[in-house]
Amino acid sequence: MSSDSNVSPDVPPATDASAPPLGCTNFKLRQLTRRVTQHYDQHLAQVGLRITQYSLLSHVDLLGPLSPGELARRMDMDASTLSRNLRPLQLAGWVSTKEGLDGRSRVVAITESGQALRRQAQRHWKAAQVALNAKLGVATVAALHGLLDQGLAAFHATDTA
Repeated sequence: MSSDSNVSPDVPPATDASAPPLGCTNFKLRQLTRRVTQHYDQHLAQVGLRITQYSLLSHVDLLGPLSPGELARRMDMDASTLSRNLRPLQLAGWVSTKEGLDGRSRVVAITESGQALRRQAQRHWKAAQVALNAKLGVATVAALHGLLDQGLAAFHATDTA
């Protein structure tokens, strides 16, 4: 057993990077995603949002009015998922979908009440972010971001090839 007091006995040891990974990568990612989502949802529940809703509000706010197709592309999600996730935000009056300039297209925009809610929720998102960094360690979170960025880049490279 390791004499390092910072290593929990419940944490599996680091594996040999040259050996093929054991287990299903998708299952491991889904396990972590579920736990991280629950973590953020607990913080954002104080303002009545889930992390998926906060993320969508933030993207619409930061990217400005844009077509649903462009929003889906920028968030790397399919159109049906975007449509399903936008609906509750529209019903709550936090985002609007209006006719585009050509009369045929649609444009998604954040409303004033959506902006106010996003500002309020941002404090809770930040608290969740800080708490996650403390729980996992800043270096681990930074390494995780790097690995996720590499994985996404690899998929994007093969999507366009």
